Amino acid sequence: MVRERSDARPAQAHVDPGPMARLGRAVVYRRWLVLGLALAFVVASAVLGAGVEERLSAGGFFDVSSESAEADRVLEEQFGSSAPNVVFLVSPVDGFLNTPANREAGLALTERLRAEPTLRSVESYWTVEVASPLVLHPLGNRHGTSGLIVATIIGDENDAVVAVGDLAARYSGTIDGFEVAVGGPAEVSRQVRQQARSDLASAELTMAPFALTALLVVFAGVIAAFLPLVVAVVAVVGTFLVLTVVSGQTEVSIFARVLTTALGVGLGIDYSLFVISRFREELTGGQSVAGAVHRTVDTAGRTVLVSAGTVAVSLSALFIFPIAYLRSFAFAGVAVVILAAVTAVIVLPALLAVLGGRINAISVRRPKAADGTGFWYRQAGRVIRRPLPVALVVVAVLAMAGLPFLGVRTSRVDDRVLPDAASSRSVSDTLRAEFSASELAPLTIVVPSYDGAGDDPTALHDYALSLAMLDGVERVVSEDGAYFFHPLAEAVIGPSPVSTASDLSGPTGTRLTVLLSGEPISPEGESVVRAIRSTPTAGLGSVLVTGESARLVDTKAAVFDRLPIGLAAIAAATFLLLWVLADSVLVPIKALVLNMLSLSATFGALVWVFQDGHLAGLLGFTATGTIDVFTPIIMFCVAFGLSMDYEVFVLSRIKEVYDGTGDNTLAVARGLEQTGGIVTAAALLLAMVFGAFVLSDVSVVKMLGFGLALAVLVDAFLVRATLMPAFMIVAGRANWWSPESLHRAHRRLVG
Repeated sequence: MVRERSDARPAQAHVDPGPMARLGRAVVYRRWLVLGLALAFVVASAVLGAGVEERLSAGGFFDVSSESAEADRVLEEQFGSSAPNVVFLVSPVDGFLNTPANREAGLALTERLRAEPTLRSVESYWTVEVASPLVLHPLGNRHGTSGLIVATIIGDENDAVVAVGDLAARYSGTIDGFEVAVGGPAEVSRQVRQQARSDLASAELTMAPFALTALLVVFAGVIAAFLPLVVAVVAVVGTFLVLTVVSGQTEVSIFARVLTTALGVGLGIDYSLFVISRFREELTGGQSVAGAVHRTVDTAGRTVLVSAGTVAVSLSALFIFPIAYLRSFAFAGVAVVILAAVTAVIVLPALLAVLGGRINAISVRRPKAADGTGFWYRQAGRVIRRPLPVALVVVAVLAMAGLPFLGVRTSRVDDRVLPDAASSRSVSDTLRAEFSASELAPLTIVVPSYDGAGDDPTALHDYALSLAMLDGVERVVSEDGAYFFHPLAEAVIGPSPVSTASDLSGPTGTRLTVLLSGEPISPEGESVVRAIRSTPTAGLGSVLVTGESARLVDTKAAVFDRLPIGLAAIAAATFLLLWVLADSVLVPIKALVLNMLSLSATFGALVWVFQDGHLAGLLGFTATGTIDVFTPIIMFCVAFGLSMDYEVFVLSRIKEVYDGTGDNTLAVARGLEQTGGIVTAAALLLAMVFGAFVLSDVSVVKMLGFGLALAVLVDAFLVRATLMPAFMIVAGRANWWSPESLHRAHRRLVG
């Protein structure tokens, strides 16, 4: 199909003085020591990291340095209060809420909850004046058949998760003549954590038989098929130890456990494929076992380390975000990548040195050598004959797939990440249907330094008036009373006296409550927050805004303000690593462009499916019209790294052939033949691992699994197998161009 050009250079003899070659010799010589140390590490990690799940957090979704977080701290310190995080939905077994018997029973239940040592600020339908505009939550729905008891659990998010589990066990069901259901943020977090654990175990059980079968087929033998599991076990168990240590110093999210398992297994398969295929190739070429290991470590091992570097660099970008949830994925991802790479380059070659030719024992099929007649060589030929039309068609397909991403709307997840049957989800659904969302999640404005006696007595009044006039504000309550805009009078009415207004002042400072006319978690709610923060404070000094809408604004700011820095860091580091590998300027630029094109198609599919709700019935989730603000960031870092993983593997073989022949066309054809089957097999196995999480009942885990599975498939089949070789053929020798100064720098750095 492809003929070598007459100026092709003969393959040069292999010179073996480098550090990777020395590592290969050391691994062969000390193979039993390496295996013994690896076993000891696994045992120690399994023992010391066994309780990691109990140390991981159910929270970490907010920027602790944000204005809303500072306002929450001031509320706690100066007012001894914080937002309610547990809700008891109570419905009388007989009659209505206000019958004498039910009122007496409701007051008794409220007092019983007030006696709980983990609760404070317990209020109920029967203890707060129903008509008071100060009420921060509705105390009865319009039918009078259900009411609320709200409270705050003492402690941080993790304390709340532990405490609410005990409360839910004792206060769910029929109690004192009421049907009681427990909900609220704390119970939602607990059930998400519990569901994520259950789903992870189910995914592992579901994935295991299919993955083992696929491994047998791909690795063509029983012994070879089990070697990736060695890499995965060392990487995953070792990462549990890392997370155990890190969680003692900072908050680490429970969702990091999902990435640890998925990425550990996936990279274990990827790197094992790279190493084992090269080892078999060297044995087939006549190398001794020791020589095959030396050569494998020096070639495939080098590729694995560069690949791992690109993945680790991509995941490291998550460290720049001041959100514990995102940083948790960085801790888990970087640890599992490094451990998988080290295991694949040191422990796996030691095993190969012990097994030798027995790697092919108990074969289920004969591995096919790359001899210039296979499918991937023919695929390269098809691309080589028509590179420009092929490239244009694939680019058009990817661009069309990415169009829905232009309409992305981001927000924070809520209880709807849980399945309909979850009890806390049912409570929240009832609250949305029967109660006012604005009453349940108001904004709180804290004025820390206000002194009503010493400051301008009209300042607070003027400020409340200006807030009440803002679009989207239904009512403002201060210690002076309640203010609201009357549409008929076209003016603000107030202050209207409220019986509990004194609760808004503390020993120092004061606070105002702002009730919204729309949903708190919405673009309208965000607009109100921005409007409040830009409103002059009328001489009150600094003010702090908190509440669900404010936390959403601050979370988005924490993510999007730092996103350009993260993207630039990933691009720069990836460019440098690919330049080191290829000694080229064009190849890294091409890789970055193709990766962005591939990922845009994946993000477009995410918006179409999860934001717009297509396939919601098939996949079993509730579409909210938005995408979780964190998931695209995590997906980008993971998927970008994995895409570069495949880029490095394919490019390293193309470069190897080009260095030996000087023929760009031949290098692309042979490189694709030698790597195409391995890359697509690795992608299929990795997609199977990620795809198992689509079965999760937590929609954010489902979305992450779906997106990553789709990303690796698109990248392997459309980009690496088609678009990448097409662009390299069009570019020709320009692929390997670099300024002479960079060539000299590369020779000094690499040799």
